Amino acid sequence: MVSTDRLLAFAAMSFLLIVVPGPSVLFVIGRALAQGRRAALTTVVGNTIGAYVLVVAVALGIGSVVERSVVVFTALKLAGAAYLMYLGVKAWRQRGALQAALASDSVWGLVAATARGWFARSPRRLSLVGGVGGPTMVGLGVTVAATGRKD
Repeated sequence: MVSTDRLLAFAAMSFLLIVVPGPSVLFVIGRALAQGRRAALTTVVGNTIGAYVLVVAVALGIGSVVERSVVVFTALKLAGAAYLMYLGVKAWRQRGALQAALASDSVWGLVAATARGWFARSPRRLSLVGGVGGPTMVGLGVTVAATGRKD
């Protein structure tokens, strides 16, 4: 039977992970604002397929192989770094994509300004954001630390 303190810590951690949007959600929103609904739906399908690939990889035990092998872990890190460098060079060479990026940034600026104004009009909303924004990450860390094994 799971102890009450661990169950509460798990519930708090689950709540935070559900409430706080992750990078995939923000990426989908950005694509929807910059390129429309069709691009956003394509992004959702891609994220879902990627999540399923990771689930299958973990189910096959690839995670434990990477965890135990320094060589495999280092090779995976280097492959990730090489891929990021490839994406950087590709973005650098595609000058035409700069206009789309500027349009996307201006949309995000408009959204941020609107949100800032909405929060600033109400002291209660502003204090809620100030009170929750920083401690959320602290609470997440404390929850993870509290659920750690003691043996």
